[in-house]
Amino acid sequence: MNSQKTWLICCFFNFLIACVFGLLLRLMYLFPVGFLNYSFLLHAHSHVAMLGWIYMIVFVLIIRFFIPKEKSEKPIYNRLFWLTEFSVIGMMIAFPIQGYALFSIIFSTMHILLSYVFCRLVWKDSSRDKSPSQRILLVSILFMILSTCGVWCLGPAVSTLGKQSAFYQIAIQFFLHFQFNGWFIFAVLALFLRQFQDKIDEVKFKQFYFLMIVSILLTVAFPIRWFVESNVLNYMNGLGVFIQFWAFICFYKMLKTQSEYFNSTLNKTTKLVYGLALCSLFLKAGIQILTVFPNFAEVSHQIRNFVIGFIHLTTLGIITGFLFGILLQNKVLSTHCKTLQIGVKCFIFGYIATEVLLFLQGGLFFFGKGTIVFYYQGILILSIFLVLGLVLIMLSMINLKFENSQKQVK
Repeated sequence: MNSQKTWLICCFFNFLIACVFGLLLRLMYLFPVGFLNYSFLLHAHSHVAMLGWIYMIVFVLIIRFFIPKEKSEKPIYNRLFWLTEFSVIGMMIAFPIQGYALFSIIFSTMHILLSYVFCRLVWKDSSRDKSPSQRILLVSILFMILSTCGVWCLGPAVSTLGKQSAFYQIAIQFFLHFQFNGWFIFAVLALFLRQFQDKIDEVKFKQFYFLMIVSILLTVAFPIRWFVESNVLNYMNGLGVFIQFWAFICFYKMLKTQSEYFNSTLNKTTKLVYGLALCSLFLKAGIQILTVFPNFAEVSHQIRNFVIGFIHLTTLGIITGFLFGILLQNKVLSTHCKTLQIGVKCFIFGYIATEVLLFLQGGLFFFGKGTIVFYYQGILILSIFLVLGLVLIMLSMINLKFENSQKQVK
């Protein structure tokens, strides 16, 4: 358990570094920094956020909630965590210096190979209880493995057709789609449902489970149609986004029956964070429905503000929202700590404020109305709240770990 607390602090450290990289990207719009390459730093930000924060915290929580204690204490898990963290630190250093080049590719490849080891261990060691959360977890692992097919296609794509080819771009989008919408969101929902698994309606769950899998497989058509003109892809995506919305309605109905349990057992901070995650989830589904309209589908990937806003909606709102809620619900983050409460509220404020500004500016670009006055200054200042929130959360975690170790000594 002590090692898992150290793992968690390490995950939050990765998250903090990713957010600092994001802050530097905002700063570079106002004050270009000579020794930093924007594109390289962007790669560092995205890789550390995705593989250093989301992957690593999901790794820790899967072991905590799905692997029986006698198996989770095997040395292999500790070694695997630190080897994976080594690959993350390698990316943290290599990407800002050289972008996609020898060392960053070595560390990225190392991360993928280690993730296969993790998938094998979870598949072998997790309890086969046939619960809803267990079923979603196993599907998330299959999606993770499927997503990496996109990565292995990048080498052949570059050597045969080049980086500008449709094949290369589709391979990247294939990887990102199944990483975020398949592996990460399914894994986070598995962890979330694990907290309420004795209270889940099996019939409603089966509907949600089937519809979600179908929607993820169909909506991969959306990023592919950016590079391949095809009405079939449009119809696939249209069907996929409506099935996804239907799936989330089933998910909402499944949770609605537990509203009394939520109200009676969860504290205010946990309810706030879960509420944010659920609102972000439904907002994502609503935005994706808009992609059935050709005009919006076209600008959705051309207007950068929409792209960043949507990625942050998924990573900060949905995925991080659920992860924070799980940590708070299980007292891993101490809800009685004032520093923690302020940190969580700072983070939420920074997330909501930057999202509003991103989508508002994207909307103005869409309607040809120009730039918001002091937009870049505003989004830089609001992004500071994300970093400040994480610093306060980390301080509360380190303080709690120190207090617990002091008690053990006494």
